[in-house]
Amino acid sequence: MLFTRLSYLFLVFTLISCVGNKKDGEAPTASKTTESMAMDKSVELPYPVYDYEGLEPLLNKKDNKTYIVNFWATWCKPCLEEMPYFQKTFEEQKANDVELILVSLDMPSMWEKRLVPYVSEKNLKGEVVILDDPKMNEWIPKIAENWGGGIPATLIYNKNDRVFYERGFSYEELNTELKKFTH
Repeated sequence: MLFTRLSYLFLVFTLISCVGNKKDGEAPTASKTTESMAMDKSVELPYPVYDYEGLEPLLNKKDNKTYIVNFWATWCKPCLEEMPYFQKTFEEQKANDVELILVSLDMPSMWEKRLVPYVSEKNLKGEVVILDDPKMNEWIPKIAENWGGGIPATLIYNKNDRVFYERGFSYEELNTELKKFTH
């Protein structure tokens, strides 16, 4: 419980710190945020950067696949501890139309120095995206009504079912939950 509150406060701080990088009244977009990072720091990010509006289509696909959407950050120890389970499950299940989307909540200052090296060193599979939207009081309840904002958190969904988990997973727990969607 304490970790959830601390991680929520850190997430709030993280997302609020991004506000100063945007002009008043300017809504962030995936291409604008990526472009501003590239211009400000001469960095080409290998992952798309979204505000909630840009991320939202990834959370609501209506095809015949099952999606595991993991919200995580490189500063979140439980997130990093469970990452190998998501990777192993994805490798085992991708032939069964299971997709993995890893939504990083890292701060912009961490993208180049922590996020990119971590994804590369761990050779993470699945789609890696960055969520950079300071309006967390608006987007958190859109993802899950009862989500307090703590991570790790995971959304598993397909066109028929949708369940949000505000907790970490073991390999066995993740596969037990995934089986409910793939049968």
